[in-house]
Amino acid sequence: MLDIKFIRENKDIVVAGAKKKHIDIDIEQLLVLDEKRRELQKTIDEKRAEQNAASQAIASAATPEARQEIIVRMQSVKDTMKIAEESLQDVLKEWRALMVRVPNVPDISVPEGESDADNQEVRTWGNIPSFDFEPKNHVDLMLQNDMADFERGAKVAGFRGYFLKNEGARLVWALERFVQDRFHGKGFVPMVVPSMLRREPFVGTGYLPQSEEDLYKTQDGDYMAGTAEVGTMGYYMEEILEKSKLPIKFFSYSPCFRREAGSHGKDTRGVFRVHEFVKYEQVVLCEANHAESVRWHEELTAHAEALLQELKLPYHVVVNCGGDLGLGQVKKYDIEAWMPSEKKYRETHSASYFHDFQTRRLNIRYRDSDGTLRYVHSLNNTALALPRVLCQIVENYQRADGSITVPDALRGYMNTDVISKDR
Repeated sequence: MLDIKFIRENKDIVVAGAKKKHIDIDIEQLLVLDEKRRELQKTIDEKRAEQNAASQAIASAATPEARQEIIVRMQSVKDTMKIAEESLQDVLKEWRALMVRVPNVPDISVPEGESDADNQEVRTWGNIPSFDFEPKNHVDLMLQNDMADFERGAKVAGFRGYFLKNEGARLVWALERFVQDRFHGKGFVPMVVPSMLRREPFVGTGYLPQSEEDLYKTQDGDYMAGTAEVGTMGYYMEEILEKSKLPIKFFSYSPCFRREAGSHGKDTRGVFRVHEFVKYEQVVLCEANHAESVRWHEELTAHAEALLQELKLPYHVVVNCGGDLGLGQVKKYDIEAWMPSEKKYRETHSASYFHDFQTRRLNIRYRDSDGTLRYVHSLNNTALALPRVLCQIVENYQRADGSITVPDALRGYMNTDVISKDR
């Protein structure tokens, strides 16, 4: 959430930012409501001051008649204040509804564009594999090697359901140990975080109310998170942190659930886009400084790139255009690894920074060296999403007979160098 003072003083910048993100929001209406809010609050404060002064006057009144006169006069003040308070509640309801929809202002380096088709390539790494045979897709490879069962997955769990088994299950477990080991010693706090959460962390991180259609909701009004970011960001909500403890770096794990609303017909086979998965997430809270946010954004991205490089998966990094940014993101990189069957890169990681957009909603602050309370800045980036990355691994490491070479980085965890049903 943006500071209303910032919105008042920088209306044109906020309007331009919303336009760049292709988000429809009436900033002018928000400012009209804000003026009403401030006027009503001023009236209430003035009437409350009159009441306080009258209470003192009643206590010191010289005669019963004088005391009664003040009481009668104050009844009118009380009635006026009650009307103002009721009006303020109505205005606040509208004001808050608009405030949570105001998008963060994207960085000037964010390119123009309407969708992910307009994202711009920043760099590439690795050599795209050249096969002397027609490469198979990950679904056929996993079925051929008895790594998965999608028919029974759909029977048991419904659309996008899946079972991973044999070397499919072992490959996931190997990747989990691999990513855990690579982040050990980097100063991250390892955490297993809840995925069934109250509404507040979702509003705080910006997933509600905008993305409600993509969230699973329980009968008790809780929500299932689609990323470990939500629970991690809720950890310090409504708290004041010690500046000396910043930056705080989390390496968080949680089961994740997404309805994939709006993805009808996309990636309906296999494990690239599923309803239930797990994520290891990097989350950083740092000082309220733009340069510091940019530095951590690049570092978190580098961590993710290092994992793909060790797995020897060719990839590229793109900077997301305005129309492909979320409500709170200032800037975002997507890392996409090569999918031979599709002859294009597909997303494996997303790295974003938010300034104080999330922490203002969650009320996470620190006391600066001069005693001033400031909202920390927040960032996040995928460490590893599973089972999605299996798609790129099995496709890039496939062999002519349909068997799959195990990446060097995983052989110590798998205790084999080849995945084959016949072995």
